[in-house]
Amino acid sequence: MTHILVKKMATTLVVALAIATTWQVSAKDISQTELQQVMKNDHKVVVLDVRTVEEFEEGHIPSAFNIPHKELEARLAELSGAKNTQVVIYCRSGRRAEVARQVLEKSGFNQLDHLSGDFNEWSSNDLPIIKVK
Repeated sequence: MTHILVKKMATTLVVALAIATTWQVSAKDISQTELQQVMKNDHKVVVLDVRTVEEFEEGHIPSAFNIPHKELEARLAELSGAKNTQVVIYCRSGRRAEVARQVLEKSGFNQLDHLSGDFNEWSSNDLPIIKVK
């Protein structure tokens, strides 16, 4: 009986570690400083803002591309050339970016990063912002 319990616990631990490892690989955070460096060095990167169009127009990271998270699945074709390119996703605080990451990952994107601190931190650090309105 004890042997069976230990075996079940070991299996559960292995599965939990596999899930945690997959999560860490697919949802790597990139710092504000790292993103600035990547953008400055002209590395091929897609900066994806998944906030609403209104939020995007009020201010966004330079060179960011806007597809609101609720429209992402319907507009995946706009990103088809970026499946093997680094894509940095951000929203206001992180929730919508995670939803977008899941959609992109499920669609075969394999270099997904999340901007640590999202737009809230970017703007509070007085980093460059483009305003449309």
